[in-house]
Amino acid sequence: MDDTAHRLAAPIPYDHAAEARWVPEPDKRPGRTAFQRDRARVLHSAALRRLAGTTQVVAPMRSDFPRTRLTHSLECAQVGRELGAALGCDPDLVETACLAHDIGHPPFGHTGEEALDQAAEACGGFEGNAQSLRILTRLEPKRFAPQEEPVSRLAPRPGRTVGLNLTRAALDAATKYPWTRGSHPTDPASPKYGVYADDLPVFRWLRAGSPPGRKCFEATVMDWSDDVAYSTHDVEDGLQAGHIDPAALRSPEERAELFKVAERYARDAEPEELSAALDRLLAQEWWPNAYDGTARARAGLKDLTSQLIGRFCLAAEQATRARYGPGRLSRYAAELVVPRGVRLECAVLKAVAVRYVMQRDEQAQLRARQRIVIAELAYVLTQRAPEGLDPVFMAMYHEAEDDGAALRTVIDQIATLTDASALALHANLVGSAWA
Repeated sequence: MDDTAHRLAAPIPYDHAAEARWVPEPDKRPGRTAFQRDRARVLHSAALRRLAGTTQVVAPMRSDFPRTRLTHSLECAQVGRELGAALGCDPDLVETACLAHDIGHPPFGHTGEEALDQAAEACGGFEGNAQSLRILTRLEPKRFAPQEEPVSRLAPRPGRTVGLNLTRAALDAATKYPWTRGSHPTDPASPKYGVYADDLPVFRWLRAGSPPGRKCFEATVMDWSDDVAYSTHDVEDGLQAGHIDPAALRSPEERAELFKVAERYARDAEPEELSAALDRLLAQEWWPNAYDGTARARAGLKDLTSQLIGRFCLAAEQATRARYGPGRLSRYAAELVVPRGVRLECAVLKAVAVRYVMQRDEQAQLRARQRIVIAELAYVLTQRAPEGLDPVFMAMYHEAEDDGAALRTVIDQIATLTDASALALHANLVGSAWA
């Protein structure tokens, strides 16, 4: 190992503020780093396990060996850990952020997110990323604030759960959108945000000293790892399931429709740029021209995924190093640099998965039914509450200071369900209510 590699393998220094927890607590087993403890807490959380029953692209139990939100999170974590380590981040910190980044996504994936956003309009809406922060800092019971009066306005309320009580750096790294609803730094119309008004105290604590609206370096690594993981694996799944015909990607008519979808991921790209990005991928020797389900074809798909992940991560690593040099990069010392051409290639892959997998008629009909399930659950639970709520949420409902906080508790209850438990609760509550 040369000197540079040896230095990058050594423990990465993060200051006391980065390793601080909202509620200070002693280390039960000396020798572990703060970020190793964070990673263990997320791995052992019920919220992460729940993602095994939550839709990624194909709903759980609707196909053999489907990818779920959990498998996606694990794949994202593997990509992020290696990319972050190569750039000088603490690998446990980046892995923690990747494991936690989707922990707030509700049943039925983005369909459930959209339905809950409508149901939660009176309490500020619903956003999966803001829900992730809420779970990590409030809903997943691991630690409680002391009963004494807080010494700071940023301290948690006495006796309140503080979730997993992760370090400031871990929470910051898991925050993909560090702003409130409607406060996107460059696009006020963006529906993406990372914190509800009710959770601003912990958000202000974890962002103390950070540039407003700017993601920390580890969050940019997590964000790109997320894009890389789901764009490549969703295409792999679509090819293996027979939904994507490689030959269609060479048809002028199909490409025109595909690039219309890709515009949502690359709004400033011209069709010619997207066409060039797709052609670069099609020209690679490892790109499949057909898929017949044989062992050789399946091995080719795995190679496709590996090649794409390597291509996208290496490009980001090299471009970031070209801008910032060979030293350690962490927190706010840098931002991940992804070349435009590579971003467009990733955008095209996302569009391939959307057009040929998610936009199928069968999927559209399924999503319509799922929206109804979430809407009816929200209505019936709101009318019946606190009846029908789990004990944790029933207690929160009784403690709610106003109608908005009470509604938020109902939304929290629904958001913690899996696809299967949402359907079961709907059959139980809605069926009996409307029988």
